[in-house]
Amino acid sequence: MFRLPQISSAFSWQRQYYGTITEEKKPDAANVPPEQEATEKIKAELELINKELAELKESKDVLEDKYKRALAEGENIRIRLTKQINDAKLFGIQGFCKDLLDVADILGKATESVPKAEITEKNPHLKSLYEGLIMTEAQLHKVFKKHGLISLNPINEKFDPNEHEALFQQEVEGKEPGTIVVVSKIGYKLHERIVRPALVGVAKG
Repeated sequence: MFRLPQISSAFSWQRQYYGTITEEKKPDAANVPPEQEATEKIKAELELINKELAELKESKDVLEDKYKRALAEGENIRIRLTKQINDAKLFGIQGFCKDLLDVADILGKATESVPKAEITEKNPHLKSLYEGLIMTEAQLHKVFKKHGLISLNPINEKFDPNEHEALFQQEVEGKEPGTIVVVSKIGYKLHERIVRPALVGVAKG
């Protein structure tokens, strides 16, 4: 008797054959070479390290900038405080000096008011008084100079608004415009700082 071949058996064989081929084509993680896996792992670690280094460098730059700014600010504060201390030492007596200027003015007026013709041996009391005033005035100016207080008597000098105060102007023959021709009250400066400007009259053109 003629028998048909078993079709189910043939299909079963094909499935097994092609299934085996398909499975062989699938990538298997276990088949990745160890060297490649190690290289990829090292690359990943290096990328992480480089990222952390970049973040640390950025943080370092920020902290370094803040540190430099703090140093600069500290130095500026030190310079300002040093200047304030030095100014306090130099100009701490400025108010006291201003008060003494009135005394110097009175002594100057007193010596100027004494008639020079009367200062003779015939008037010993007047002569002694005058000499005493002169000595007192000289000693006072010596003390002024010792502490950096210098008088300004700018007769025949050019007018300087930083040191002089003009009370009036007048025409004076032979004098250039702006020349001080009259000093009504001498001025003073303490260590290059004007304590009192000289009161003057100025020639005009």
